[in-house]
Amino acid sequence: MLKRPALLWLLAPYTLFLGVLPLVDRVHPTVAGLPFLFFWLLLATLLTPAAVFLAWRGDRKRGRV
Repeated sequence: MLKRPALLWLLAPYTLFLGVLPLVDRVHPTVAGLPFLFFWLLLATLLTPAAVFLAWRGDRKRGRV
């Protein structure tokens, strides 16, 4: 069993950047005027601080921070 399950949130950016990259490596379609790959990387970059915040909040609730 995991002692700090909140840290699993930190796997989300890894999965978004590297795990799914072969699946989203497309130029077409375009989203918001960007090629899909650029849009995906921008989305993953913007979601990374949210994942770090959720991991921090989970640790704080357990009194680890």
